[in-house]
Amino acid sequence: MNLNEAKLQFVTSQGDDALILSHRVTEWCGHGPELEEDIALSNIGLDLLGQAQSLLNYAGELEGKGRNADDMAYKRIEREFKNLLLVEQPNGNYADTIAKHFFYDVYHYFLLLDLKNSSDEFLRGFAEKSIKEVAYHLRHTSQWVIRFGDGTEESHEKIQTAINQIWKYTGEMFMKDEISDFLEKEGVIPNIDALKAKWEGKVREVLNESTLKYPETTFMAKGGRDGIHSENLGYMLTDMQYLVRTYPDAKWD
Repeated sequence: MNLNEAKLQFVTSQGDDALILSHRVTEWCGHGPELEEDIALSNIGLDLLGQAQSLLNYAGELEGKGRNADDMAYKRIEREFKNLLLVEQPNGNYADTIAKHFFYDVYHYFLLLDLKNSSDEFLRGFAEKSIKEVAYHLRHTSQWVIRFGDGTEESHEKIQTAINQIWKYTGEMFMKDEISDFLEKEGVIPNIDALKAKWEGKVREVLNESTLKYPETTFMAKGGRDGIHSENLGYMLTDMQYLVRTYPDAKWD
């Protein structure tokens, strides 16, 4: 595997994370717990969609087959998506959604912070542009975790249950392989162990403030990065890709 191929795998996985999570969060549009939150969720979804477009366009360039972000989003099958299992999980109740986004936002924030020093010019620029958006995402979900955890008995129970249930999907963010080792040595991505330590530190900080327990479960689900997904992704792609696959030559007038 050469450097270009390794970059393609990493960039595609990050683009897929943003795309799938964007689609998930926009499912809340019109159903948020309050009007202000409904607007906030829509804005977060748009941020993630913009990030996905940039990353998947770059993935198309690295691939060299003339594909753009639309092709990558709408014309790949489920097995070709490399997103985390975490981001494809159903929204559930609002505590479930917040727990999922919180874990991802912490990871995303520290990853972008380190990518500002990447040896890859595009990734440096992308991180500089996106870090402010993701800092807001993290602030938003952290405040909700605290609000739920240090709120009523019912809200505390709901967010603790959500955290415990989604926890098994967090380990995949830090699973290392030949590609990650190669990209680390080339200075493209940060050290995975150091990134995990930052993530754990921030998660513990927020959970402590929220009077919530840090999960002790050691089992971690995996497969998303290898294209092996839960049934949830298949249903989502059927919905997301329907129009393009049914009318492949359709154009907006």
